[in-house]
Amino acid sequence: MGTLGFLSEWKFVDYKRAFREVYVSGAPGEREAILEDKPVIPKLFKENATPTPQPESDWIFARGKSLGAHRSARVLLRNRLKVGIFAPSGERLPFLPVVADSLESPSKPADYPSPDIHALNEVLIHRGAAHLTIIDVIVNKRFLTETIADGMIISTPTGSTAYSLSSGGSIIHPLVSSLLLTPICPRSLSFRPLVLPANVEIVLRLSEKNRGRSVEVSVDGMRRYGGLKVGEEVRVTGEEIERSEEGWKGGVPCIMRGGERGGDDGWVGGLNGLLKFNYPFGEER
Repeated sequence: MGTLGFLSEWKFVDYKRAFREVYVSGAPGEREAILEDKPVIPKLFKENATPTPQPESDWIFARGKSLGAHRSARVLLRNRLKVGIFAPSGERLPFLPVVADSLESPSKPADYPSPDIHALNEVLIHRGAAHLTIIDVIVNKRFLTETIADGMIISTPTGSTAYSLSSGGSIIHPLVSSLLLTPICPRSLSFRPLVLPANVEIVLRLSEKNRGRSVEVSVDGMRRYGGLKVGEEVRVTGEEIERSEEGWKGGVPCIMRGGERGGDDGWVGGLNGLLKFNYPFGEER
């Protein structure tokens, strides 16, 4: 959840009320509805719609009915990263997580499938205790730069307020579908964080020039056993969020606090209340 609390608009003790409000409101996971603050009419109560059998509860028959401007609820689909690790030959490699800081492999590679894994916050390549890393950065199959740094971060808008923020990265609103590429302590001061479209593929390849034979790589804090060896690469792109007749596919649905139309944005309130955005030193607000 993070220590600043950008993901925790509700305290855990209020989880029942939070889910009840979003269910009763009938709010779907619609990015447009969140962005434009459109009124929500659930299918269950649309004209000529056939009621769908629902389990009994104390508030089931109130679903979709107005609770007032101060008790609306909305669902935000947070973007994720699709992450794949590949050998120099192009072969996809499995992601073997390190368990409880053990130095031994948690299992045989054959026990783990090798599809893309997903990250809600970030993918991190870090030098560990070795020398500075030399990483080739490729964007949409075009070479961007060779960076010498402590490491590299690729984050989502949600992860932009985590490790990337501490490394000087930008803060991105969760409704902005994008990827954030942030260097960690680069040797060149001209390498600044980049905000790229979510459908761009970013490749981070450990250069043959790297002094160490491997570096650490982790996905949302979960380290890969063996790290990333010279010549291996991490390929990252944004997860596709699609809309179908069954609803939205992809993303992580999160319950947002509602409010009056044109009222306070919870994300903006988080910047002021939690991050103390542009807070003057030595003064009280």
